[in-house]
Amino acid sequence: MVAVAVVDATEPGNVGTIARSMKNFGLSDLLLVDPPELDPEGEAYGFAGQAREDVLPEARELSFDELVSGYHTVGTTAVTNEDATKHVRYPFLRPADLAEELAGIAADTAVVFGRERVGLTNDELARMDQVCSIPASAEYPVLNLGQAATVVLYELRDSTVEETQHPDERHERADQQSVEGLHEQFGAFLEDIGHPEEKRAKATRLWRRFVGRAHPTGREARTLRGIFRQAGQRIDRAENGDED
Repeated sequence: MVAVAVVDATEPGNVGTIARSMKNFGLSDLLLVDPPELDPEGEAYGFAGQAREDVLPEARELSFDELVSGYHTVGTTAVTNEDATKHVRYPFLRPADLAEELAGIAADTAVVFGRERVGLTNDELARMDQVCSIPASAEYPVLNLGQAATVVLYELRDSTVEETQHPDERHERADQQSVEGLHEQFGAFLEDIGHPEEKRAKATRLWRRFVGRAHPTGREARTLRGIFRQAGQRIDRAENGDED
């Protein structure tokens, strides 16, 4: 299931436009983080078209922490101008690749859009599992919020308008709680091995993006957590002089 999340939008009309695009392309679950007031007589409902009947009034408000912990997140951003030496906005998907990347993943996923002026902050993007960037002209690469959402959601249409895969063919991705537990275990592992504290944030981002692309199964997540846990225990025993 794919949800759409909008973080800290200031213009109700943009929220309505996104709801309308969702309706166009077969999505219905709208998540709002710090939204503006959505007056049923105002711009949001005026711009929403038929989405004013279901998508918009059924939108759910939640915190950013709840969004990250409850969903596999794909943060959207403008052209990144980053490469493999930088890791806040890299590696990134193109919208045309997003549907294939998410196809068959049996997990709650949220495609996340940011503010009108600045989009998602680097700190917010660092907490995303994956990043999607819209290619545009270098002379003017910035799209407005409604345009960006329409482009990305259009590319998802083949996987959202009609479900065609048999359930047995789906990749049973680990639930988000298990994935977040894996991230926490990795953080503990970095601490156990004495990884330089000033490098841990970068290493954590790299790990999150790696796992985000891999879509581990529940068994894979449990196995990796067990390996990190055993490594940490062995390090503790060695430091205490108890190692065989």
